[in-house]
Amino acid sequence: MAELHKGADLTPTKLELIEAWMGTQRWYAAKGTSPSVRRLASWRLGDPAGQVGVEVLIVADVSGSVPVIYQVPLTYRGAPVPELEPALVGVMEHSVLGTRWVYDAPHDPVYAAQLLELVQGRVRAESSAASGELDDTVVATPGPTWSRSVTVRDSKVLSGEQSNTSVILQCVDAEGDLVPVIVKVFRMLSAGENPDVVLQSALVEHGSSRVPAVVGSVAGQWPEPGPSGEAAAADEGGRTAYGHFVFAQEFLPGVEDAWRVALEAVRAGEDFSGPARALGEATAEVHAMLADALGTTETTAEMARDIVAGMRDRYAAAAAEVGALHDHEDAVSTIFDAAEQVSWPALQRIHGDYHLGQVLHTPDGGWILLDFEGEPLRPLTERSQPDQRIRDIAGMLRSFDYAGGAVEHSSTATARDWVTTAQQSFLDGYAAQSGEDPRDRAALLAAFELDKAMYEVVYEVRNRPSWVDIPLAAIERLASGFPTSTTTSQEDTP
Repeated sequence: MAELHKGADLTPTKLELIEAWMGTQRWYAAKGTSPSVRRLASWRLGDPAGQVGVEVLIVADVSGSVPVIYQVPLTYRGAPVPELEPALVGVMEHSVLGTRWVYDAPHDPVYAAQLLELVQGRVRAESSAASGELDDTVVATPGPTWSRSVTVRDSKVLSGEQSNTSVILQCVDAEGDLVPVIVKVFRMLSAGENPDVVLQSALVEHGSSRVPAVVGSVAGQWPEPGPSGEAAAADEGGRTAYGHFVFAQEFLPGVEDAWRVALEAVRAGEDFSGPARALGEATAEVHAMLADALGTTETTAEMARDIVAGMRDRYAAAAAEVGALHDHEDAVSTIFDAAEQVSWPALQRIHGDYHLGQVLHTPDGGWILLDFEGEPLRPLTERSQPDQRIRDIAGMLRSFDYAGGAVEHSSTATARDWVTTAQQSFLDGYAAQSGEDPRDRAALLAAFELDKAMYEVVYEVRNRPSWVDIPLAAIERLASGFPTSTTTSQEDTP
């Protein structure tokens, strides 16, 4: 265990280093603002060599109207490491240990190795308050179906992530065989169990082959901050939050995500009906297993009205931002009205942010689903609630349209036939596997597609204006293809 030097002076302090660095990180949500952080909790991991300090800080950023909680793992070293230069948080003077180079820990191989030891239950979290003591508020849960004991040989942070930090670990088991593992470090924390951990673990424990194997997870506690961001003591009315810090799973090397596979097919004019149908079957299989593992809830008429009311609100907000949407007001209202009148499936746990980028195409042609966190900008309490599986179906239909639209956007070619064939094949596969055709609830499916397209319009206007034509064209097709009378039967609805 690490020896702590209580009372040592640090210049600058850890929080000052974090404040100066955190605002430039991809996972920092309040882009364009300067963080103002308060420490809520911290815990440590030991370095077997006794050279590197490893500490995980839980901090509240109070620069906005509501405190936002972040996990910030750091490593402290007595000399600079050239390979870690891009991950340097800063340099501080320690009154006992001298100059310390502080690094973003996921990039540091010592942290990566010890974190996996923690996940597998071979080491315990250590206290940041006293030398030689453990921190029982941090608990690792090894995957119950994971039987391979692995050791880290090399690690590399996956680039491009927005809301978390994932580390690819090249590991070996007791026989010396290579076992790649990926560890996701959740950066923005919320009280409650992370859906990525809950849903994927449930699928694995129920025997699903459509998700990677689960190595384990780490969860812990921290004091909930008050309005000022300060943590109140329990005897002063303070409350404790609980949530997941880390999720480790099997890494599948040599695979491509379905977005890249689909784009290549569109560009080459290749028939994608077979893979799309297989993806529909895989999606239905996962939905059925989630329903069996985690249960379902009847969708009452009141619930249906509330869901559609949310869609209407999002349409109004999108139309206020993009005036062209007002042209479809009558058709959109007709679709939402019709959706309220149809029979709704039961509510259940779903993927929640389903698109081609969340699916891997394996060498044997099978589909593997990833990232069950849901839309990362939605509150965790919402992402943890049962939802409509048609939301996932609509998300994938929109993703096929985006693949075609991306090619059309950069060329004069048309991909409409490719998109239509892929979408219908996906629905064919879903219907064949589930025994229930989503097209039998055409109004409901159209409503969820519209809702997703509205989200896309707002996103593109704010982040990539030249691409807004893709979701706008989709809304035009959906609005013009739906009957103007809500009395028309679903069977007549395209």
